[in-house]
Amino acid sequence: MADEHDDLELISRLRVIESQPLGERAAAYAALHDELARTLESGPADAQSA
Repeated sequence: MADEHDDLELISRLRVIESQPLGERAAAYAALHDELARTLESGPADAQSA
């Protein structure tokens, strides 16, 4: 299931971020936020062709 895989991948990334020193953690969270925002803004591929 793709959604479950995506969830596990996100959890894994969050664990890696949480293990970093505070300054690096802040930058990593900001980068993750930007990536997720771009993904949300792009929307699903089938909605763009409608």
